[in-house]
Amino acid sequence: SLGKSANDLLSDTKYTALNVQIQYMPGYAPDSQAVSNLSAFLNSVCNKPAGIMINTMEIPGSGDSITPLKAALIEKKYRTAYTSGTTISVYVLITDGYDTSVTTLGFAFRNTSVCLLGKDISDHSGNTGSTGGITRAALTTSVLDHEICHLLGLVDLGSPVQTAHRDVAHGFHCTNTSCLMHYAIELHKGLGAYTKIPVLDSNCLHDLRANGGR
Repeated sequence: SLGKSANDLLSDTKYTALNVQIQYMPGYAPDSQAVSNLSAFLNSVCNKPAGIMINTMEIPGSGDSITPLKAALIEKKYRTAYTSGTTISVYVLITDGYDTSVTTLGFAFRNTSVCLLGKDISDHSGNTGSTGGITRAALTTSVLDHEICHLLGLVDLGSPVQTAHRDVAHGFHCTNTSCLMHYAIELHKGLGAYTKIPVLDSNCLHDLRANGGR
């Protein structure tokens, strides 16, 4: 379940290395800057002395609307990197479809799995839309970091809160509107407030450190 592997991802107690497999559909390969940003972010919060590896691979497109169930079926068909030995693996799917809610840019759907709506992210970045000119790399980074933080147990989803800051009205998100874990990060309608990549606030960072993170 979501958040169940938070300590395994954050600490070096059981797994000393982290492997991230990013599979994307045609036209939605993650920008190299977004991949670099993800690497820097994971290295800043995860205790993995044997290293953090990220690999990318194109898979066939679907052109279909996406739900967590459909994302899980795609993962089952194409994912090749799994947790083994002292290396824990995370799976990232970037799809060419829209979320059926027509409001979401990404979601985490298993203990080591997240999905980004590549077409939605592309449509809502650049010089058009409601983002105020945020680049696709920056928007991809924001949504990807946000969803992976759910895998890391935020907020109160496997990494217990050390200080009350969960926005209960919006699920497992942070009450701080400037924090990476604010609920609006993953929604179209919330994009107007962001023109650069948000970061975790002190409360969220404290939660990760308390659960084995850096």
